[in-house]
Amino acid sequence: MKRIAVLAVGLTWALFCAAATDPAAQVGLPAAAAAAMRGIDAERIRAHVKFLSDDLLEGRGTGTRGSELAANYIATQFALLGLQPAGDNGSYLQKVDFVGVKTLPGTTAALQPAHGNVQGLKLGEDFVTSNQTQTGSVDVDAPIVFVGYGIDAPEYHWNDFKGVDVKGKAVLVIVNEPPSKDPKFFNGEALTYYGRWTYKLEEAARKGAVAALIIHRTDLASYGWEVVRNSWSNEQVYLAGDKDPKLEAASWIQLEVARKLLAASNLNLDDMIAQAGTRTFKPRELPVRFTAHIVSDVRKFTSHNVLGLLPGAAPAATQAVIYSAHYDHLGVDPSLSGDKIYNGAVDNGTGCGILLELAHAFATAAVKPPQPVLFASVTAEEKGLLGSQYLGKHLPIPAARIALDLNFDAVKPIGVPESVSVTGAERTSFYPAVEKTAAAFGFEIQGDAEPGAGHYYRSDHFSLARAGVPGFSIDTGSKFANHSDEWGKEQAQDYTAHRYHRPSDEYSDAMDFSTDAAMAKFGFALGWQALAAPQTVQWKPGDEFEAARLRGTGQ
Repeated sequence: MKRIAVLAVGLTWALFCAAATDPAAQVGLPAAAAAAMRGIDAERIRAHVKFLSDDLLEGRGTGTRGSELAANYIATQFALLGLQPAGDNGSYLQKVDFVGVKTLPGTTAALQPAHGNVQGLKLGEDFVTSNQTQTGSVDVDAPIVFVGYGIDAPEYHWNDFKGVDVKGKAVLVIVNEPPSKDPKFFNGEALTYYGRWTYKLEEAARKGAVAALIIHRTDLASYGWEVVRNSWSNEQVYLAGDKDPKLEAASWIQLEVARKLLAASNLNLDDMIAQAGTRTFKPRELPVRFTAHIVSDVRKFTSHNVLGLLPGAAPAATQAVIYSAHYDHLGVDPSLSGDKIYNGAVDNGTGCGILLELAHAFATAAVKPPQPVLFASVTAEEKGLLGSQYLGKHLPIPAARIALDLNFDAVKPIGVPESVSVTGAERTSFYPAVEKTAAAFGFEIQGDAEPGAGHYYRSDHFSLARAGVPGFSIDTGSKFANHSDEWGKEQAQDYTAHRYHRPSDEYSDAMDFSTDAAMAKFGFALGWQALAAPQTVQWKPGDEFEAARLRGTGQ
């Protein structure tokens, strides 16, 4: 009897130790769900990434043959897993109508000072531009008004347009937002949407400007001019039928071009930027005109979001979860020498691979999730989050009945992670569960390494947030097993410098997809907890997206 008692105690202790080191047990997943999570396979993720980034798919440019191949591949995977179609007319595809506008080489622009020589600008080298009015050609001849950061934010008592009318004019704006360490003033060092270049263009158009010139600075934008040039040399895409105001010339200019522009007005750019960060700043019209002849190739086309639904055990959806990842990339650029295909293996073959593996884990689990799970692979992220923007307005489940969106975007396959980045999770009531789950996995939650870069506003969870759905992206931090924190930072910097939005973002057999499998397991555990929680996730009081959430619930 004594021996049996000793064995029983030993077995109990072993089970206790196993539970203490098992993330699924620590966060309370049912045994069948825990088994499904543990079955997530790095090599299945690898296979998806390898196919989606193959030259056959020609860079998955929005609305191209390669894009549709990717969409149909993902839809087929959903069908094989037995997910229900959640797109249009009983299919997995949700049609999105677009207008594409590609700026042609015949486009010219110049700065014409009141006194002195005209300064011609070279397309691609000095400036990039797009005609948002979606016509074949347009001529711009407008005075330039420097409006600092181009922000009108009543809640911060800030208006860069005060005392000036910019209707019919060109506005010169600084990327980012006024520098601050005060969390009550533009969120301190963390960028708000006011700092994003998309907001600058939207606000300029709302104010009646015909053109906007965003001053590029690598330190503020968090990426070099080459990224801007590569992105804007491709076709710019807009949702068809969008009635929002549009600019005739939505443009970026190089920092040195802006410096010369201000010098032609007897002003110093650095001094003007410093003034723009203070409440004493006043916008001013410059004695320089912006002239441009913009020639565009305009086409109407369609692309598709891919939507698969796994019903939950509950008879009606009250707090579904969305897993999202964009499948598009930059396509093919014939003007490049050498490799012309932007394969997008990391961005965002990896996110799609994780999404498909999560779908596999949920669909093959021996237990249904408590609530429905929607798997959404969206188009046109690289064109300004347009596919997810459309999805946010045409969700198959009302936004008020969706607890959470967990998004995956460019998860670099470089080894076993010991840290995670979940920027934006702290804005939600779900954050305690995120902290507990990270601890269970042995992950350190690392803050945004570049809070001024505005990463929260640069991927598809943002579109769902604007629709009221709490959401954030899951990625690694900079700590990896058997490496220093500095090594992780160097890997991130190397990717941004040499592969991000470049043809060199290609698949390699040397990639270590244990990274992506770990993030998928973490995302599975988070999603299941949100599905099973006694109350649905909310934005924290006062958050910028709280109002959209409340509108959706009729409050």
